[in-house]
Amino acid sequence: MHVGILGPVEAHSPDGKIAIGGPRPRTLLALLALRVGEIVPLDRLVDELYGDDPPADAANALQGQVSRLRRALGGAGLVEFHPAGYRLALAPEQVDAHRFAALAADGQQALERGDAQTAESLLSEALGLWRGPALADVPAAGHATRLEQQRSAATNSLVAARTRLGKADVREVQELVRQHPLDERLRGYLMQALHQDGRQAEALQAFEDARALLADELGVDPSPELRAIHVRILRGQTHRELPAQLTSFVGRQEELARIKALESRLVTLTGPGGAGKTRLALQAAPPTAVFVDLAPVRDVAAATLQALGLKETVLEPEDRLTLALRERDATLILDNCEHVVVQAARLAQHLLSTCPSLRILATSREPLGITGETLCPVPPLEPEQSAALFTDRARLVNPNFVRDEQTADICRELDGLPLAIELAAARTRSLTTKEIADRLSDRFRLLTKGNRAAAPRHQTLRAVVEWSWDLLSDEERDLAACLATFSGGATLEAVEQVCGHDLEVLDALVDKSLVEAVDGRYRMLETIREFCSRHKRVDAEHAAYFHELARLADPELRRRDQVEWFARMTAEHANLLQAVEWTTAHEPDRALRLVRDLAWYWYIKGSRTEVRGLARTLLDRVPEESTEEYTVLVALAAPERVRERFVELRGPITQPFVLIAWAMMSGPPDPSAPRTPLQEEVESSDDPWVQGLIAFSNSYTGWTVRGDRELAIEQSRAALRQFQDLGERWGAAQVLDVLATLTEDPHEALALTDEALRVVAELGAREELAELRGRRADRLLDLDPVQAEREYHQALDLATHAGLAATRALAKTGLARLAQRRGDPARAELLLREAQRELGHGWMHAAALRQVDEVLSELGRSRGA
Repeated sequence: MHVGILGPVEAHSPDGKIAIGGPRPRTLLALLALRVGEIVPLDRLVDELYGDDPPADAANALQGQVSRLRRALGGAGLVEFHPAGYRLALAPEQVDAHRFAALAADGQQALERGDAQTAESLLSEALGLWRGPALADVPAAGHATRLEQQRSAATNSLVAARTRLGKADVREVQELVRQHPLDERLRGYLMQALHQDGRQAEALQAFEDARALLADELGVDPSPELRAIHVRILRGQTHRELPAQLTSFVGRQEELARIKALESRLVTLTGPGGAGKTRLALQAAPPTAVFVDLAPVRDVAAATLQALGLKETVLEPEDRLTLALRERDATLILDNCEHVVVQAARLAQHLLSTCPSLRILATSREPLGITGETLCPVPPLEPEQSAALFTDRARLVNPNFVRDEQTADICRELDGLPLAIELAAARTRSLTTKEIADRLSDRFRLLTKGNRAAAPRHQTLRAVVEWSWDLLSDEERDLAACLATFSGGATLEAVEQVCGHDLEVLDALVDKSLVEAVDGRYRMLETIREFCSRHKRVDAEHAAYFHELARLADPELRRRDQVEWFARMTAEHANLLQAVEWTTAHEPDRALRLVRDLAWYWYIKGSRTEVRGLARTLLDRVPEESTEEYTVLVALAAPERVRERFVELRGPITQPFVLIAWAMMSGPPDPSAPRTPLQEEVESSDDPWVQGLIAFSNSYTGWTVRGDRELAIEQSRAALRQFQDLGERWGAAQVLDVLATLTEDPHEALALTDEALRVVAELGAREELAELRGRRADRLLDLDPVQAEREYHQALDLATHAGLAATRALAKTGLARLAQRRGDPARAELLLREAQRELGHGWMHAAALRQVDEVLSELGRSRGA
């Protein structure tokens, strides 16, 4: 059902037009339609239907008209009775006047934000709903007048939109001026329409006609706005609308707010190609801004003249621009300045110094570099904005597209770069998101189907990056290609040593948006890095630099500055893995030494699972030998085979990870077993850290083997002092945990555990965090079972991320104990069986399995009882 009141009142059902006989039923329908969905009071309906001469029984008379209307509409359901009045049960969009109002409002909003193309479309659709004078065949003059005023406002807005687009119809505007001769806005539209049509003399005469009429009728001069249009026509200027955008604007609210808040008269949006600088500038600029596309030009001043619609004269272009702009409150958008940056800078400097009310919004891959310039970097989109953009653009080619997990992966792989995301989204017409994600390793081949109407540099991903590459000097290209070798970014020191270029060249790449500088590190977006890496690589120099860094860092990771060194190594984690991978393939002997030097860092970081694949590849490429380096490699690649390596291994031991791997696989030494030369060599070491480890080991062994608690505590405290003197947090945490085990005070045990957790948290040692969290839960088991359960779950999560099967098994064992105490033996057994399946080889796994079996036995005995 649809009701029309923008013309003669009528109603339509799916079967066709409905005949509504008599003026009063039609008036009643119109009154209800004007407030569709609302309850219209009885007294108002009576007043509007009968005016000053209502019938004696007005309520019955109104009810009779309602009955007639219901019969005409085919049932009582559409006109509902309520105690307070009647209601037309339709949605607002089913009444043409309400649909008109909504479309007109949307069109006006589009016009106000500078989107004349959308405004014209919406306003044309709104005005197309009219079939003649409003409420043409019913006596409702007040309502009709209001609707006609809305129609007039929408018509004026439509003319404004068409004028901005340069396609206003002169005769249509002339007719409107005839109907509303004192409306200065319409007079201005007429002047612009005539000027756009090449009829400058008529446009100037239209101003004189308006001036004379306003003076005669109102005794006033033309408004400043009308005079400004007159001046532009005198100067030969044609107002050109900003380029209309065919897609929605997504995200960038923070950048828009920053641009709006800036008081600088020159704001330059900088960023890599495809970051969305142009779109952001168009969104941020006022509707009256003048857009100058510099991408295809070589003469900036001439292009600006053309954008302003100015003809060349005997004056120099810069002076002609000054003459046109010095009295205007105007905004220029200088788009794509990077390839003519010197010209753009000179013109901006000249115009800003001679035109006090002028603002310039520039977009460039590098700054203009003049006094007064404020830079506004345009970063990659945030993850949520990236996914929203991908989804929006995908639905343009595939209306049934549904955002999924792969969407975020694609956007992340494309660095949140808007153009790359749009190119990838266009592929959803024929590929699934998984197929797109799988092909991003060759993104330059995949992302080639862009907008055919776009500038060539924006049609493919390769063209976007090539545009920037072609603007670089030879030195800058060499450094860009070299820097692309670094998979995890680089420090200035690394760039200078590996690439052999100084800070000046690096700064140039930062200025040109090829490189980002954040917190002392230099990195490329992955898309730019992949392009540049195809021109040159320096993998050997890269590997040598990071091998030396690993060699220097290894002993420092066990000294007072270990936190700072650990942070440095963590920042280089990707580069270190890259160096191992490259040396494994090209210099296996160096790779073996590099793995040895990285082993302690990997152990503390909890990366053993992450590097196992690399270690296994290297193990296949080097010959078997009885060296420390080879033992470290076996411990990482095939820990189940490491015990046999210790039989043949001889000192000196320089990498403590060997000792840790030995302990993890063999457990505490058996005092009754014959001592090996390796044990003798380790225990005679003069390394303070090794001495602390031996003291810690002796205290633990003395307690577990001889049961001498006091001696064990004394030895542990000595070991703790040794590690604390070194400033070594990992060793201190191990000893604190042993002391927590040795004390008979449960509250002291918790305090010691918390201190151990604090020091390993400073270090970021993931494996120890997981293990200590589990032991804290054990120590809470009898004190606070609820908190103990939370701690077990935290330990389980941490162990899962660190790949610690034994720690996971112990956490599940603790949860099983809690389930058993709560009277849920089935749950307890399920957890214990899962724990058994977690465990494999090695002393630590065997010790954990003993605990699992012990709790299983307890569970069996309790069931038997």
